[in-house]
Amino acid sequence: MQIGRGPATVIGSNSRKSGHPPLAQRPVPFARKGHAGSPPGVSRGFFVSRRISRRNRGGFLNTALPSRLRPAAFAALAVFLCAAAPSHAQSATHPSPEPHAFREVVDETGRSVRVRLPVRRIVSLAPSLTETIYALGLQDRLVGDTDYCDYPPDAQKKTKVGGGINPSLEVIASLHPDLVLATKSFNRRETTQALEELGIPSYATDPHTVADITASIKKLADVLGVPEAGGSVAEEMQHHLADLRQRIGSLPPKRVLFVVWTQPLISTGNNTFLADALRRAGAASIVDSSQDWPQVNLEEVARLQPDFLVFAESQPGSTSREMEKLATLPGWKILHAVRDRRYAVISDAVNRPAPRIVSAIEELARQLHPAAFAEKPGGTKKEIEKDHPSSHKLALSLFIRNSPHAHLSLTGGCACGR
Repeated sequence: MQIGRGPATVIGSNSRKSGHPPLAQRPVPFARKGHAGSPPGVSRGFFVSRRISRRNRGGFLNTALPSRLRPAAFAALAVFLCAAAPSHAQSATHPSPEPHAFREVVDETGRSVRVRLPVRRIVSLAPSLTETIYALGLQDRLVGDTDYCDYPPDAQKKTKVGGGINPSLEVIASLHPDLVLATKSFNRRETTQALEELGIPSYATDPHTVADITASIKKLADVLGVPEAGGSVAEEMQHHLADLRQRIGSLPPKRVLFVVWTQPLISTGNNTFLADALRRAGAASIVDSSQDWPQVNLEEVARLQPDFLVFAESQPGSTSREMEKLATLPGWKILHAVRDRRYAVISDAVNRPAPRIVSAIEELARQLHPAAFAEKPGGTKKEIEKDHPSSHKLALSLFIRNSPHAHLSLTGGCACGR
């Protein structure tokens, strides 16, 4: 599934080239033919004044007013005419708004996008992108997201544009976004093409590894005008990954089966960011497939006998109930990992290419290699916390630091690269 390349034709007299915002129609207040947009009160006032001036030349003021009031009347009329003329001239001209600045960027699918600067109104079409916006501290610019954008909890309060597969173009257009964010693995090519036809620019991401996720965050932050925030988030992620590598890099990996779905059994292939996350957690998948989300033969799993089954849990306690059911099924109960209850449960943050994936990787590494995270004998609490930063603290530092509304709660998701 690829997001379209090349320009799309924009139809309509008010349209612009692909990626350009549509030209706004600016109504002229009080506009009337022959008055050049002047407010009627000013025009009529000036017109009456000119009529009085002409009649005055015929002796109107000389005959209508006593001689003692004529000097004051002439002075008042002169002041009125001097004030009315500039007002009329000023109201007849409307200063043109300053032209907007634009920047040409290339997104991660190779599309050239013309982005209006500054980017003040953002619509996100993927939960991972919504999380990234919050991590960058740009949540106030987020005017809309999808029904599945549930983390942090404040994201649920944003205007919903529908699902990632079929979002409402009408709702998106009504939000007047400067930029719509999409991701190749979760959104459709047709969606970005339709946005182009509406003159709404969209920027797409496409990370395939954990390193790609870090680089993608930095690129997106630069596009949104906050490169320093992107560098800070990326640096913090890299710091935790480096610490993790130092702890478990020399340990033999555990052979695992990552369970995306149980019936039918679906796992992850070799070339996904999720597979890379498993490797960084000290795990090696028993599934060898070039497909991103292959269906797996349970008999082959029984032959390979993984050390652990790995689940991404959206609701606390749901995995334990699922494992109890699996233990009663003929095909599953012959697995040693099922029989011995050797399974690791991590948050569904591992399914999303966003900053929180680092905390999920650490969660898994702690369960697969607990000895590497054992407390040092006699160590103080402060030393232990320094040497063993928890996954919760990582999520806290990435989100609470930038968003006063974010909370540490593990909520729903699926392994679909969102």
